[in-house]
Amino acid sequence: MAKPATIKIRLNSTAGTGFFYVTKKNPRNMTEKMVQRKYDPVVRKHVEFKEGKIK
Repeated sequence: MAKPATIKIRLNSTAGTGFFYVTKKNPRNMTEKMVQRKYDPVVRKHVEFKEGKIK
């Protein structure tokens, strides 16, 4: 069987709260690390989330 095109990644909050989102990305199309601005409920603000590995 072929490898799946998408991989699971973890988006870690840059606010230092430890909150994270789990999402998928296609590494063939997006070779750089993903950075998104999303809501962090711990600090109750929108902050940047940067890509990290799922352990």
